[in-house]
Amino acid sequence: MDCCKRLLTELARPEEDRDGVVPVALWSSALLAYARCFGESSRSGLAVEDVQNLHLQGAVMSFHKWVIEERDKLTEPPADPFEAARIGAALTPAGQKERRVEGIAVFSTSRVLIDVTGVRQLGGLASELAKQTAGKAQKQQDSVLSDAQHLDIDSLYSSPPLHAQRPSAGDMP
Repeated sequence: MDCCKRLLTELARPEEDRDGVVPVALWSSALLAYARCFGESSRSGLAVEDVQNLHLQGAVMSFHKWVIEERDKLTEPPADPFEAARIGAALTPAGQKERRVEGIAVFSTSRVLIDVTGVRQLGGLASELAKQTAGKAQKQQDSVLSDAQHLDIDSLYSSPPLHAQRPSAGDMP
């Protein structure tokens, strides 16, 4: 969601004032972060059913599948190494008597498509999934609290405290 918010800000800037790398980096990060939530080893537990259960209008599942496919394109090398560039011949103007090739032009092709609508859709979808996940987490937290309240209070007080931050190397046993 944060990548999408930042990307919308970047896309609102005039094209000549923005660094072309920034939108590509933010969009790539957004695709990777979103798709990571649906991986087989994902700890977040998001599944296709979570997307299907959202009360959103439109082709939500088609968009979700497209985002995953875009992530796959981003992370996999192209099957054809020449797919990443196109070469064109620069010709003399059509009306000239002598027709010939004046030179060549090499165009690199980006496989990354970024537009405001897609960014907003991805941000909105991620936001709705975050709300849904927060609801699931709250139920689990309530269950854990209930279980913890039934534990022996003296053993809890004698247990080592949990650290909110990872201990530094010097603090490790």
